[in-house]
Amino acid sequence: MTAVHESTTITSAAELRELLGAPMRRAIDKERFALHAHDLDWLAHSPLCLVSTSDAEGNCDVSPKGDPPGFVHVIDDTTIAIPERPGNRRADGFMNILGNPHIGLIFLVPGRGETLRINGRATLVRDAPFFDEMIVKGHRPAFAVVVDIEQIFFHCAKALMRSRLWKPETWDPDALPPHARIVKDVQPTEESLEQLVEYYSEGVYSKKLYKS
Repeated sequence: MTAVHESTTITSAAELRELLGAPMRRAIDKERFALHAHDLDWLAHSPLCLVSTSDAEGNCDVSPKGDPPGFVHVIDDTTIAIPERPGNRRADGFMNILGNPHIGLIFLVPGRGETLRINGRATLVRDAPFFDEMIVKGHRPAFAVVVDIEQIFFHCAKALMRSRLWKPETWDPDALPPHARIVKDVQPTEESLEQLVEYYSEGVYSKKLYKS
């Protein structure tokens, strides 16, 4: 018997609310529906966004999107655009959007515990005049995710404070094997370990950031 079968599960909203208690008024009232000046400032300083999508059957995906701070283009106070950049071409999130436009975004600013959350509906746009404003290192996006904002608010810092994410003294990247070693161990590859080490080396991999 697996551990989950031995666990006591939560099966209703009432039971969940009994365990959590009621949210404070400030947590309820923080929801907004249009960008405030502070939101614009946050977006201008954010180099990383976590993009959450799901397909028509509810299968979920979360993908990080990163660029120089301010990479998200603000179209108006209820619409933003996230540029496409070269990746692995799986397009999981993009495919999800085609079947289910609902999207959730979390914007991070290094050193800040709070995050900016935006929920809305997404559309894939293959060209628009504002694409010229999203060129980075000569890369003009082939398309962008345009998000019509339905909900926006700042999320409290407790999770990042508990995780100590921005505390360098807690970082230990060498506790894990190099990425090339992980790739070789977890999936079939034609390349040798040495070839993967070369492929993922900073000098080689960095050249692929804005080139397919």
